[in-house]
Amino acid sequence: MAILDQLTSQKAIELENKYGAHNYHPLPVVLSRGEGVYVWDVEGKKYYDFLSAYSAVNQGHCHPRIVDAMVNQAKTLTLTSRAFYNDMLGSYEKYATELFGFDKLLPMNTGAEAVETALKLARKWAYEVKGIKENKAEIIVCENNFHGRTTTIISFSNDPVARANFGPYTKGFLKIEYDNLQELQEALESSNNIAAFLVEPIQGEAGVYVPSEGYLAAAKKMCADYNVLFIADEVQTGIARTGKMLAVDHENVKPDVLILGKALSGGAYPVSAVLADDAIMNVIKPGNHGSTFGGNPVAAAVAVAALEVVKDEKLAENAEALGQIFRAELAEFAKENELVKSVRGKGLLNAILINDTEESSTAWDICMKLRDNGLLAKPTHGNIIRFAPPLVMNEEQLLDCISIIKKTISEF
Repeated sequence: MAILDQLTSQKAIELENKYGAHNYHPLPVVLSRGEGVYVWDVEGKKYYDFLSAYSAVNQGHCHPRIVDAMVNQAKTLTLTSRAFYNDMLGSYEKYATELFGFDKLLPMNTGAEAVETALKLARKWAYEVKGIKENKAEIIVCENNFHGRTTTIISFSNDPVARANFGPYTKGFLKIEYDNLQELQEALESSNNIAAFLVEPIQGEAGVYVPSEGYLAAAKKMCADYNVLFIADEVQTGIARTGKMLAVDHENVKPDVLILGKALSGGAYPVSAVLADDAIMNVIKPGNHGSTFGGNPVAAAVAVAALEVVKDEKLAENAEALGQIFRAELAEFAKENELVKSVRGKGLLNAILINDTEESSTAWDICMKLRDNGLLAKPTHGNIIRFAPPLVMNEEQLLDCISIIKKTISEF
């Protein structure tokens, strides 16, 4: 429609508010174009993107190799459903399983779908391999987790906004404190019906909480000792975001089940996946689980291109190097500025804790000023600002962004 070309930011916001469900509270900026680390609003103002669509565009906006793969495949064949084979899926599955070191991949579309897939897989394995009695399997999860917003997933969330008035909730989950090996040990000992431990290697949505060094390796060993599956939700932390291809790689941990999404597509198309070895994945038989769009040819082509870009452009190494600079600079700044309480993160997944209450608007107001100064970020949990730029950022751009952040907070 030609009218879309004439939209102002205010008109676009009014349209969404009137005709769209109010399930998000966006920062008031209307974006119409993206390239690399930059986005532009409808009036043509340029910004650094410091959210990366919650780490979906690790490879940068509209990466030409990923876009070309999507467009070329879309011109040839877009969807067959899984009623038939297609000539792209097998090659993608081979590439991804060899890259991450697993026997099998189960393709889905979104992160939440992939988490649901992993939960079903763990339960079926528990009944058919471990020998847990039917309908008795339990899965250990962590407080302050974020794995999505489906009915089952919010059943083990402790976020009142995500949970309230959506019950009745799904049973079968034990909740423990994150980064607490003692509580994990007690949960594993509490029952013979434990199927799996589902964990984010870094809790992103909760405010970029990085666990103690050695936590993941110790947790994986505990799970192995009790014949319990260790499921790593790397939807946000995976694909080079934290300075390694996977966040668990920092502790040389190989999960029993790996969940990927977001940057698996470079933000170009919905792609997610669950990976596991044959001893686990082979419990899934025809008809047990699926998706009309999961594993479609466009998704397969896009995912291969997205993973190749990460590898060829050494984005994990870049994230590691720039992350060190970012945290060092902001930690030094925090010593002089009472508004910044602390800085934490890994690679280019970082956050600053604002010295105010969760109920305050301070972090939101700072993000509004950052927007005015050409940098887009968003608060989480009231007083935490997450900073996660595309991994194609270079040092000069990063230092420019650090200057914007310091200047904005100093003048606030």
